[in-house]
Amino acid sequence: MTKKNIRISESQIPERLRGSRPKILRKIARFGINISGYTIKGKIPDEERIVIIAAPHTSNWDFVLAMLAIIGLNIKVRWLGKNSIFKPGFKLFFEWLGGIPVYRDNPSTLIESIVSIVKKEKSIVIAMTPEGTRKKVKRWKTGFLRIAKQTHSKILLISIDAPTKSIEIGKVFNPTGNIEKDLEYIQKYYSAFRGIKPQNS
Repeated sequence: MTKKNIRISESQIPERLRGSRPKILRKIARFGINISGYTIKGKIPDEERIVIIAAPHTSNWDFVLAMLAIIGLNIKVRWLGKNSIFKPGFKLFFEWLGGIPVYRDNPSTLIESIVSIVKKEKSIVIAMTPEGTRKKVKRWKTGFLRIAKQTHSKILLISIDAPTKSIEIGKVFNPTGNIEKDLEYIQKYYSAFRGIKPQNS
Protein backbone atom coordinates (compact mmCIF):
# COMPACT_ATOMS: atom_id res chain seq x y z
CA MET A 1 0.00 0.00 0.00
CA THR A 2 1.34 3.41 -0.98
CA LYS A 3 1.82 5.77 1.96
CA LYS A 4 -0.14 8.99 1.53
CA ASN A 5 2.01 12.10 1.36
CA ILE A 6 0.69 14.47 4.04
CA ARG A 7 1.48 18.00 2.88
CA ILE A 8 -0.03 19.88 5.82
CA SER A 9 -1.32 18.91 9.26
CA GLU A 10 -2.64 20.71 12.33
CA SER A 11 -0.29 18.51 14.39
CA GLN A 12 2.52 20.79 13.16
CA ILE A 13 1.20 23.46 15.54
CA PRO A 14 1.42 23.19 19.36
CA GLU A 15 -1.92 23.21 21.19
CA ARG A 16 -1.56 26.65 22.72
CA LEU A 17 -0.89 28.27 19.35
CA ARG A 18 -3.88 26.75 17.55
CA GLY A 19 -6.81 28.88 16.44
CA SER A 20 -10.52 28.14 16.39
CA ARG A 21 -11.37 28.50 12.71
CA PRO A 22 -14.33 26.56 11.24
CA LYS A 23 -13.48 22.97 10.32
CA ILE A 24 -14.82 23.36 6.77
CA LEU A 25 -12.54 26.36 6.17
CA ARG A 26 -9.53 24.40 7.40
CA LYS A 27 -10.39 21.52 5.06
CA ILE A 28 -10.70 23.87 2.08
CA ALA A 29 -7.32 25.43 2.88
CA ARG A 30 -5.64 22.03 3.17
CA PHE A 31 -7.17 21.03 -0.13
CA GLY A 32 -5.72 24.20 -1.63
CA ILE A 33 -2.24 23.32 -0.35
CA ASN A 34 -2.60 19.78 -1.70
CA ILE A 35 -3.52 20.88 -5.22
CA SER A 36 -0.75 23.51 -5.19
CA GLY A 37 1.80 20.72 -4.83
CA TYR A 38 3.50 22.49 -1.92
CA THR A 39 4.42 20.73 1.33
CA ILE A 40 4.74 22.34 4.76
CA LYS A 41 7.85 20.88 6.39
CA GLY A 42 8.68 20.95 10.09
CA LYS A 43 6.82 22.02 13.22
CA ILE A 44 6.22 25.31 15.00
CA PRO A 45 8.11 25.20 18.34
CA ASP A 46 6.08 25.25 21.54
CA GLU A 47 6.97 28.79 22.59
CA GLU A 48 4.74 31.37 24.21
CA ARG A 49 5.65 34.21 21.85
CA ILE A 50 7.03 33.89 18.35
CA VAL A 51 7.90 36.38 15.62
CA ILE A 52 7.89 34.60 12.26
CA ILE A 53 9.76 36.03 9.32
CA ALA A 54 8.92 34.43 5.98
CA ALA A 55 11.04 34.80 2.86
CA PRO A 56 11.85 35.07 0.01
CA HIS A 57 8.79 37.15 -0.86
CA THR A 58 8.82 37.46 -4.66
CA SER A 59 5.26 37.00 -5.92
CA ASN A 60 1.60 37.67 -5.15
CA TRP A 61 1.20 33.88 -4.97
CA ASP A 62 3.21 33.97 -1.73
CA PHE A 63 0.23 35.63 -0.06
CA VAL A 64 -2.18 32.98 -1.35
CA LEU A 65 0.07 30.16 -0.12
CA ALA A 66 0.53 31.91 3.23
CA MET A 67 -3.23 32.26 3.77
CA LEU A 68 -3.82 28.61 2.84
CA ALA A 69 -1.06 27.56 5.24
CA ILE A 70 -2.32 29.76 8.09
CA ILE A 71 -5.88 28.47 7.78
CA GLY A 72 -4.90 24.86 7.03
CA LEU A 73 -2.49 24.65 9.96
CA ASN A 74 -5.03 26.51 12.11
CA ILE A 75 -2.31 28.63 13.67
CA LYS A 76 -3.29 31.56 15.88
CA VAL A 77 -1.34 34.32 14.20
CA ARG A 78 -1.35 38.05 13.56
CA TRP A 79 0.30 38.92 10.25
CA LEU A 80 1.41 42.17 8.68
CA GLY A 81 0.28 43.15 5.19
CA LYS A 82 0.46 46.35 3.18
CA ASN A 83 -2.61 48.51 3.76
CA SER A 84 -3.60 48.43 0.06
CA ILE A 85 -4.83 44.82 0.31
CA PHE A 86 -7.27 45.71 3.09
CA LYS A 87 -9.90 46.92 0.64
CA PRO A 88 -13.67 47.07 1.25
CA GLY A 89 -15.04 43.56 0.90
CA PHE A 90 -11.74 42.01 2.05
CA LYS A 91 -10.82 44.17 5.04
CA LEU A 92 -13.02 42.44 7.64
CA PHE A 93 -12.11 38.98 6.34
CA PHE A 94 -8.36 39.66 6.42
CA GLU A 95 -8.63 41.18 9.91
CA TRP A 96 -10.59 38.11 11.03
CA LEU A 97 -7.68 36.02 9.71
CA GLY A 98 -5.32 38.05 11.88
CA GLY A 99 -4.22 40.71 9.41
CA ILE A 100 -2.75 44.04 10.55
CA PRO A 101 -2.50 46.74 7.84
CA VAL A 102 0.91 48.36 7.45
CA TYR A 103 1.04 52.09 6.72
CA ARG A 104 4.64 52.64 5.68
CA ASP A 105 4.61 56.36 6.42
CA ASN A 106 4.49 55.66 10.18
CA PRO A 107 6.46 52.50 11.08
CA SER A 108 7.09 53.48 14.72
CA THR A 109 3.35 53.56 15.44
CA LEU A 110 3.01 50.10 13.89
CA ILE A 111 5.63 48.64 16.22
CA GLU A 112 3.96 50.25 19.22
CA SER A 113 0.60 48.76 18.18
CA ILE A 114 2.09 45.29 17.77
CA VAL A 115 3.81 45.46 21.16
CA SER A 116 0.46 46.44 22.68
CA ILE A 117 -1.32 43.52 20.98
CA VAL A 118 1.31 41.02 22.11
CA LYS A 119 1.14 42.19 25.72
CA LYS A 120 -2.61 41.46 25.78
CA GLU A 121 -2.23 37.90 24.50
CA LYS A 122 -1.03 34.97 26.57
CA SER A 123 0.31 33.09 23.53
CA ILE A 124 0.77 34.67 20.13
CA VAL A 125 2.56 34.45 16.79
CA ILE A 126 3.36 37.54 14.71
CA ALA A 127 4.27 36.94 11.04
CA MET A 128 5.86 39.30 8.52
CA THR A 129 8.06 39.47 5.43
CA PRO A 130 11.37 41.21 6.18
CA GLU A 131 11.91 42.44 2.61
CA GLY A 132 8.84 44.68 2.84
CA THR A 133 8.23 44.28 -0.93
CA ARG A 134 8.08 41.67 -3.70
CA LYS A 135 10.92 43.44 -5.53
CA LYS A 136 14.56 42.56 -5.04
CA VAL A 137 16.12 44.59 -2.23
CA LYS A 138 19.70 44.65 -0.97
CA ARG A 139 18.97 45.33 2.69
CA TRP A 140 15.94 43.99 4.53
CA LYS A 141 13.90 45.93 7.06
CA THR A 142 14.82 45.42 10.71
CA GLY A 143 11.46 46.01 12.38
CA PHE A 144 11.11 42.32 13.22
CA LEU A 145 14.24 42.50 15.39
CA ARG A 146 12.83 45.43 17.35
CA ILE A 147 9.45 43.74 17.73
CA ALA A 148 11.04 40.49 18.96
CA LYS A 149 13.19 42.38 21.46
CA GLN A 150 10.37 44.52 22.82
CA THR A 151 7.95 41.59 23.14
CA HIS A 152 10.52 39.04 24.39
CA SER A 153 9.63 36.76 21.46
CA LYS A 154 11.58 34.02 19.73
CA ILE A 155 12.35 34.61 16.02
CA LEU A 156 11.38 31.72 13.76
CA LEU A 157 12.73 31.49 10.21
CA ILE A 158 10.26 30.16 7.62
CA SER A 159 11.23 29.84 3.98
CA ILE A 160 9.44 29.25 0.70
CA ASP A 161 11.37 27.29 -1.89
CA ALA A 162 9.75 27.12 -5.32
CA PRO A 163 12.09 24.51 -6.92
CA THR A 164 11.21 21.94 -4.24
CA LYS A 165 7.66 23.27 -3.73
CA SER A 166 8.13 23.45 -0.01
CA ILE A 167 7.45 25.83 2.84
CA GLU A 168 10.01 25.02 5.49
CA ILE A 169 9.53 25.79 9.17
CA GLY A 170 13.18 26.31 9.99
CA LYS A 171 15.27 27.21 12.98
CA VAL A 172 14.76 29.57 15.90
CA PHE A 173 17.14 32.50 15.63
CA ASN A 174 18.55 34.16 18.74
CA PRO A 175 19.59 37.76 17.98
CA THR A 176 23.02 38.90 19.14
CA GLY A 177 21.93 42.50 19.63
CA ASN A 178 24.09 43.61 16.72
CA ILE A 179 21.50 44.52 14.06
CA GLU A 180 23.89 44.51 11.10
CA LYS A 181 25.42 41.18 12.11
CA ASP A 182 22.00 39.60 12.70
CA LEU A 183 20.62 40.88 9.41
CA GLU A 184 23.65 39.61 7.50
CA TYR A 185 23.24 36.13 9.02
CA ILE A 186 19.51 35.95 8.27
CA GLN A 187 19.84 37.16 4.68
CA LYS A 188 22.61 34.62 4.12
CA TYR A 189 20.39 31.86 5.55
CA TYR A 190 17.59 32.69 3.11
CA SER A 191 19.96 32.90 0.13
CA ALA A 192 19.76 29.10 -0.09
CA PHE A 193 16.08 29.30 -1.08
CA ARG A 194 14.43 30.45 -4.31
CA GLY A 195 11.08 32.17 -4.49
CA ILE A 196 8.35 31.74 -7.10
CA LYS A 197 9.95 34.56 -9.09
CA PRO A 198 13.66 33.88 -8.45
CA GLN A 199 14.76 37.06 -10.23
CA ASN A 200 13.27 38.97 -7.29
CA SER A 201 15.05 36.88 -4.64
